Amino acid sequence: MTTAAPTTNEAAEFLHRQISRAKELRLSHQTSPDRTAKWLLLRQWQAARLALTHKELLDNPKYRPAAEFFLSDLYGTKDTGERDAAVERIYPVMVKMLPEAALHGIGVALELDALSEELDAKILHVLFEDLGTQDAITERAYVEAYRQCNNYAARKHQIELISEVGRDLALVVAKPLIYKVLRSMRIPARLAGFGELQEFLERGFHAFQQMEKPEVFLATIERREVQILDRIYAGHPRPFDLEG
Repeated sequence: MTTAAPTTNEAAEFLHRQISRAKELRLSHQTSPDRTAKWLLLRQWQAARLALTHKELLDNPKYRPAAEFFLSDLYGTKDTGERDAAVERIYPVMVKMLPEAALHGIGVALELDALSEELDAKILHVLFEDLGTQDAITERAYVEAYRQCNNYAARKHQIELISEVGRDLALVVAKPLIYKVLRSMRIPARLAGFGELQEFLERGFHAFQQMEKPEVFLATIERREVQILDRIYAGHPRPFDLEG
């Protein structure tokens, strides 16, 4: 049984829910300089781990733009507050101008953002409150905190969302008309204060435009991340040391 594609209204409602969810979580990490510093430390550690796990994707000219997009724009240390605020302000215009595929793709990217924030909040608490982590995160402490959070299903969904974001981007790239609309919005977006959002969308488009087989790229990331997830929960002593 196939799942029906979302209608424009459904995609718009989904996007709006994710805007609110991501905004609330983003603000929670800004309640104090200390919490912000811990969040940044965690994101830096995780970004470094992802870069190491997927090093050959970053080293491959065909996949580097997409790998960098995922590491910096979808799961990095970059402050996305300005982008999220722009999405919230321009939401009524986006609903009118973009097709459901594009709306759903942006919504899934924000869902991934929000879920990652939720998972980070939990692991931050275990790392710094329960395990007493101070100025540096070690692999041993991170893995222990990861296990103690006991949220395998949510972590699996996070990995699935990464693939879904990529598939949505690949679908958008296959429709030249969408890119024409995106380019036509470049100057108006900057004048209206939506420059960061415009650049985010264009970076994602360009990253996937250069790949002949995005499914290979996405399958590689998903396979490795699920393998690491399973190794962590199985108690493997070095869960990040994958072969091939």
